[in-house]
Amino acid sequence: MPKVLVPLADGCEELEAVTIIDLLRRAGIEVTVAGLKPGIVKASRGVQLMPDMTLDDALQTSYDMLVLPGGMPGAAHLKADARIIGLLKKMAAADQYTAAICAAPMVLAEAGLLNGKQATSFPGFLDELPGVTLSSAAVVQDGKVLTSRGPGTAMDFALALIDVLSGSDTRQQVEAALVRA
Repeated sequence: MPKVLVPLADGCEELEAVTIIDLLRRAGIEVTVAGLKPGIVKASRGVQLMPDMTLDDALQTSYDMLVLPGGMPGAAHLKADARIIGLLKKMAAADQYTAAICAAPMVLAEAGLLNGKQATSFPGFLDELPGVTLSSAAVVQDGKVLTSRGPGTAMDFALALIDVLSGSDTRQQVEAALVRA
């Protein structure tokens, strides 16, 4: 069973965080939700989210993928956290998956993971970065890096993560149960 780490910071985008966590768990993927600090995370619109554990505790385990929800100032908190930047670099060096949505692709850029890559983000967050080919697609995968645009693309993003981790059959089963059309 694939293992995914979703770190949460105060000011994260709750729609993205909850959609990612929910859909991955529906697919049978083991998801660990870790707060940058102990206790409840207050998301960007005041929703309170209770992580499974702290990031320090979560870092005692290895993961197949790290997924960063966006939102501001949540993504800025992730970008400023040396543990997150270090883990991104470590996972990229080990050829593991990293993913980010909305404002959070700027965290991937901070860790050097978007150099020479195609990526997307919430408009404006990657505009001035040399070496990144910007796309307006809802979800972009370039090698082991996946990015997405924002709250409106969270479901497509989560389904793409499922496809990568568990295959298209699992993605189709999860998507069918959601009755999207």
